[in-house]
Amino acid sequence: MVITFVSNYINHHQIPFCDAMSSLFEDVDFHFVQAMPMEEKRINMGWAVDPKDYPYVSLFYEDEKYCEELILNSDVVIFGWTEGITSELEKKRLSSGRLSFRVSERIYRGSRIKWLSPRGLMKKYNEHIRYRKKPVYLLCAGAYVSADFKLIHAYPDKMLKWGYYPDVKDRSFRVSETDNKIRLCWAGRFVKLKHPEYAIELCKELEKFGYDYELKMIGDGYMREELEKSVSDAGLSANVSFLGNLKPEEVTMHMKDSDIFLFTSNYLEGWGAVVNEAMQCGCAVVASREAGAVPFLITDGENGFSYRNGDCEDFKKKVLSLFQEKYKILQFAKNGYDTIEKVWNAKNASMEFVRFCREYIDGAVPRPADIGPMSKAEIIKPESILRAMTEGNCLE
Repeated sequence: MVITFVSNYINHHQIPFCDAMSSLFEDVDFHFVQAMPMEEKRINMGWAVDPKDYPYVSLFYEDEKYCEELILNSDVVIFGWTEGITSELEKKRLSSGRLSFRVSERIYRGSRIKWLSPRGLMKKYNEHIRYRKKPVYLLCAGAYVSADFKLIHAYPDKMLKWGYYPDVKDRSFRVSETDNKIRLCWAGRFVKLKHPEYAIELCKELEKFGYDYELKMIGDGYMREELEKSVSDAGLSANVSFLGNLKPEEVTMHMKDSDIFLFTSNYLEGWGAVVNEAMQCGCAVVASREAGAVPFLITDGENGFSYRNGDCEDFKKKVLSLFQEKYKILQFAKNGYDTIEKVWNAKNASMEFVRFCREYIDGAVPRPADIGPMSKAEIIKPESILRAMTEGNCLE
């Protein structure tokens, strides 16, 4: 069985799944078609990898004919983000009757009213709706993706849970060495949609109650100067440090040294791979349920805490409860680690994906997985129009 994954470029979010696909199955010939060179801004963020290090990668912009053959003739094709691929080539494959998948994040984040646009609907018809009776399935990279596609009546009964499967190299479970101090970590770009200021507001509460803590803020962005001033003005500098942009392996090192990971992005966050990573690193995660990964990965009160509607007060309340009931930190850490190790990981995603494809190719009606990747994507209500107006829909 020949399986080809077509996407913009290979990166650290996709490599674990691709490595699993290329190594786990004797009867699977796996290929990754890179549609375009990586943008400079992603390289500056530490995403750069050499495609030549991965024998399954072919470059569309260097060997177009070979890549076209893969796209048209593979038994299974997965289309990710494919700006470098012509729409006619995609259309030819998706119309062929051969098994195909689209990976998608949300198409109406914060502006669901846009689905009423005639021009937008025509575009969505050409990209998605026209294939509703073809063997084309949607892999939903986020919990609210299915609700967006239901609006346009695309992929009826063919929407499956999917995501990103980053893999921490040191996969041993280890809780940080803790005395009375509780170590917090936040990682991401300092931009409005990620609400890094929530972490600073939390620290003001921790100071008020006299808790012993430290917070590491990892990343950079236009809000950094404002955040640093807020920390200084509130007298938090002894406990809050800004570490700047770090390499992925350095970020996971700090996660492993932390007790609690704070994830505060709003509904404009498509997935949020740091949630996977923090859970695998043995952190107790407190996360915004508006981000795509969180409803898939976190069951509130069992393997972490989630809060809704960007409610900073609820966020602070849930973190404070971990300071008050410290045993839950270890409980969440262990359960969160198990969630990634047993279900939401590249190996399990690849196993379920290949099983699903085999069932289809063998002539059976393919069965969704029971849980996790390739299970049925339920329709989960996304943010309201009022909520979107409150946030300002600043997609950065």
